[in-house]
Amino acid sequence: MNAKTPRMKFGKLDEEVNTLSKFLFLFMVIMSLVIVALQGFLAAWYIQLFRFVLLLSSIIPISLRVNLDLAKVFYCYGIYKDEEIPGTIPRNSTIPEELGRVQYLLTDKTGTLT
Repeated sequence: MNAKTPRMKFGKLDEEVNTLSKFLFLFMVIMSLVIVALQGFLAAWYIQLFRFVLLLSSIIPISLRVNLDLAKVFYCYGIYKDEEIPGTIPRNSTIPEELGRVQYLLTDKTGTLT
């Protein structure tokens, strides 16, 4: 079982933001096509389409992704420096968001948390 390549792990928040970004991109392209269609498909309609895609590109919030990643780094640093839980090392940036979704906490004899 260990011979196959490991799958990529994404947090639920990352999946939701990716889905929202895909929806907004599709919305942006459809809106550009509608605007070009309302103007009439003239000789250089593809240039007009590209122009409207560029104008409407602010619909996709790239800064949202950057802010989320910076917040994850800040939260991981806060977990690392917390004096109430010494020796804690967050090895994954999705740890803070996954901690908010914990329903059950299990441990074995060695102290490994599941």
